[in-house]
This record gives sequence, structure tokens and C-alpha cells, in this order.
Amino acid sequence: MKYMLLMQFSSQTLDVPPISEWQPEEIRAHIDFMATTNGKLAAAGELVDAQGLAMPDTALIVRADAGGVPVVTDGPFAETKEFLAGWWIVEVPSQQRALEIAAEVSAAPGPAGAPLNMPIEVREILSAPPTES
Repeated sequence: MKYMLLMQFSSQTLDVPPISEWQPEEIRAHIDFMATTNGKLAAAGELVDAQGLAMPDTALIVRADAGGVPVVTDGPFAETKEFLAGWWIVEVPSQQRALEIAAEVSAAPGPAGAPLNMPIEVREILSAPPTES
């Protein structure tokens, strides 16, 4: 079973400053944690993909106009309080294992090495359209 683990960052649920205000050693510890976690998942054959995302102020929103031409606007509004910071796609034998991985990455270190306890959304990736029961 494949699952996508979505790392959500929210100033409302995390009592930490934005990463742009962290000390360089705190950023390095956070990135090292992620690299170590990804290495463990890869060694276990569970990692399909993992990516971090740029800050939301670099995002663009695209819609097609009536002629199918892209209409591009700035990304999330300035008042956005939460955003997708990155994701993992894992292939694991059960939802329970996906939840265990999510809990591990939730505890990534933040300022002063304290666990962030970030919310991680866990969603199964469908291999086919759902069928009626």
C-alpha cells in the first residue's frame, strides 16, 4: 500500500518561529534528521519519494481561461497561516506502518532541538478508482 505523508506547517499549531528565524545549527539538525529518516526508509525499501517545498510566498496559482490559456496569479494569500512544507511517499504493508513513520517525522527537531510535533496528514494513494461495495 502506498501512502502520502504531508508535512503541514502552521503557526497556529506550532509554537515556533518560522524556519527563516532559526539558527544555522538548528536548520542543519532539522535537515540532518530528515536525511537520516529518508535513509532509513530507503534502506527498508519503504521510500518512494520525499521532497521539501519552497516557502509559500514563491508559489503561483494557475487557472485556465476560457481559451485554455494559463492565467497565473501569486500563490497563497499573505494571511495564510498554514502551508504544505513537504511530503513523503512510502510503500508499506499497512496503514499502521504509515502512521508510525508519520509520528517519527512529526518529531523532527526545531529550535533548541525540541521536537516540532508537526501535524502530518496521512493519505492512501489509490492504485485504481474506488469501487462500489
